[in-house]
Amino acid sequence: MTAFNVVRFRVKPGREKDFLDAHRSLKRDWKGLKAVNLIQTGDRGFCIIGEWSDMDALAAARPQMVATLDTFRDTLEDLGNGLGLTDPASGSVVLALK
Repeated sequence: MTAFNVVRFRVKPGREKDFLDAHRSLKRDWKGLKAVNLIQTGDRGFCIIGEWSDMDALAAARPQMVATLDTFRDTLEDLGNGLGLTDPASGSVVLALK
């Protein structure tokens, strides 16, 4: 069953280009990754959305995702409320609407 992950970020002031450049240079050939998009949600707010073949593939890629995060962690601002630098969520599709 297809799965998705979403990670919300807030970039430090003046670091948007560094953040985007880091994502442009990423390898995106992880096993089971079908599609990935980075969207801007506000002035310095971004979300990355990944589509995976299934939850097992997503779970297996978590070490790679963390290693990737480490390459641009210095561009991120704490989200507050105890969240830290990222606000991740993931799960299997339960209803495909289109």
